[in-house]
Amino acid sequence: MSISKKRLQEIEAIQDEDIDYSDIPEADENFWGRAQLRMPQPKKGIYVRLDADVLDWLKSKGKGYQTRMNAMLRTLMESDRRPS
Repeated sequence: MSISKKRLQEIEAIQDEDIDYSDIPEADENFWGRAQLRMPQPKKGIYVRLDADVLDWLKSKGKGYQTRMNAMLRTLMESDRRPS
């Protein structure tokens, strides 16, 4: 999901005191007692050969084409794991 530069500027201009936090529960001792630090698994670098038009299409969607490609492959992998 992308956000326009104009909207990002609007969001950044909001003062902290103008943000309504009333619907966010407090992180009390119970929350922190159950909290666990989970570090992301490192990615493996690979060499992959793609058709030029496929690579062009991925790159045409903007920065992060490798992350998008990983997400697409993950979605395919997870759908393949689902019981039929």
